[in-house]
Amino acid sequence: MSDISNPPLPRRAMLGLLATGAAAISLGAEAVPASQNGMAANGKRGKHEPNASHPELADRPGGNHQSLAPAAVDIMYRPAIHYSPKLGFMNDPNGLLHRDGLYHLYFQYDPDASLAGHVHWGHATSSDLYHWHDQPIAIDETPSGEAFTGSVVADPDNLSGLFKAGQTGMVAIYTRASAHSQTQWIATGLDGQTLTDAPGNPVLDLHSDSFRDPKVIFHAPSGQWVMVVALSRLHQIGFFTSPDLQHWTEASRFGPAGLLGIDYECPNLVELPVADGGSRWVLFVSINPGSPQGGSCTQYFVGDFDGRAFTADRPVAQIIDFAKDFYALQFYAGVEKPTAIAWMGNWQYCQEVPTHAWRGLMTLPREMSLAHDPIQGLRLAQQPAGLEALRGPRIAMDPGRIDAGSARQVALPEGQAIELSITFEIDNDPSGPAAGGKGRGGRFAIEFSNDQGEMLSIGVDALAQQAWLDRSRLRGFSQPFFTGQFSTPIAPRDRRARFRIILDACSVEVFTQDGMEVGTALIYPAAPLNLLRLHTSGSDAIVHAVELHPLAKTMERSTWSGEV
Repeated sequence: MSDISNPPLPRRAMLGLLATGAAAISLGAEAVPASQNGMAANGKRGKHEPNASHPELADRPGGNHQSLAPAAVDIMYRPAIHYSPKLGFMNDPNGLLHRDGLYHLYFQYDPDASLAGHVHWGHATSSDLYHWHDQPIAIDETPSGEAFTGSVVADPDNLSGLFKAGQTGMVAIYTRASAHSQTQWIATGLDGQTLTDAPGNPVLDLHSDSFRDPKVIFHAPSGQWVMVVALSRLHQIGFFTSPDLQHWTEASRFGPAGLLGIDYECPNLVELPVADGGSRWVLFVSINPGSPQGGSCTQYFVGDFDGRAFTADRPVAQIIDFAKDFYALQFYAGVEKPTAIAWMGNWQYCQEVPTHAWRGLMTLPREMSLAHDPIQGLRLAQQPAGLEALRGPRIAMDPGRIDAGSARQVALPEGQAIELSITFEIDNDPSGPAAGGKGRGGRFAIEFSNDQGEMLSIGVDALAQQAWLDRSRLRGFSQPFFTGQFSTPIAPRDRRARFRIILDACSVEVFTQDGMEVGTALIYPAAPLNLLRLHTSGSDAIVHAVELHPLAKTMERSTWSGEV
């Protein structure tokens, strides 16, 4: 377990405190006077890493010289079906593309330390979004800067003119980031295994040190490429158009709008289907820090896009996730159903989580659509993509009535990912106040636990009309910003709920309200969670349907079960 007795304060949190008048914050053992823009008192940046609101500890002296020898915790917390790097530090997904039967997953990667910094583009490929195979690094850090977030597009008609006659290929559009500049570059490859910087870079330069994370799509109605890119400290999203991916013209800007935080990052623009027909455009913007839950989060706006400008239906953004570990999502290009992957982490603590040789994992792939909410209008709906193919034999657990104050339970296999799908209804007639007055209107809890007394709890409180996710009773990791309890409203007067929960080593993903409420959280129990318990208080409940499945391991990594 990591020593967290004196954790370094993330730079994003430092900037937020400075905005309220603090003159200096202790960063590790060194007091660094700073201003709101992160500059030292003498006007020079007090570090060598690029300007971003997350600390890149590996860029600091000695930061990239650490042992990556695996320890027991690296195996215990290694997920079985989520992609994680074999070694090193991983964050944002980049360049998600499906081409010639392969899904490409590029990602922000430091191969030499389990800390952020010295950013390359890592790379993995899969035929099904679950069985991932590591590939060589696709884009290197160079003297021109680190390889920050970006996207990849297929160019089957050579509209870019970057390929020889008769050739087609892939084009990456990404940010080169140095201590003083962030510019947009392009790199090409025939099969995506190697991406080589094209001549003439950068292709877009606003002479800014806070201009990053381009996502490029082809907009068929206007017959042009469209780039959305963050002007981070201005809290704006720039829209640029190009006929050839090399020459870009600014078309419009969106923002400031929604939650601002310190930085806008990782925008995505996608047209999503609506449940009852039609489609709408959705603009996703990640912010860090500034999330209501603390640290980083991703928000979205529903609206219209005409090929040049995005107009939101309303200036109020909605947050994708009610927990704390979903950030920088990116959508796949080249797929029929809109499918996205996000980084499962939060910049408040991602460089301190208890693994040593590796840090960072991706969410499960999720199919995205829009659904009508009678109160909030159109909302994002998410569901895991293709997970059913991984299901093993069902673990016996029967539906039926559970009396107030009682429970039923079943043992879980260790070292395997688990999927629980459950539909339950809390009775309208309370059986009397529960002990201590808890759950007076009926409370249904789904508890994953072990014989050391640790517990991960997920459930519904019918009186409060809230669902919750509680990781606070797990003892494998403690840090001031690693908050333990999260909640989200459910439909008023609705005492029937359906949950789909995927538990995989150090991760849990919770889908409810038909995917309109999703909680994504890192979890670090001191010992594996090997018992599932369904518990009611304050009222009886009926379990209408329940399915519990182990999920087949897909990653070629050593996990707690001893498999490789």
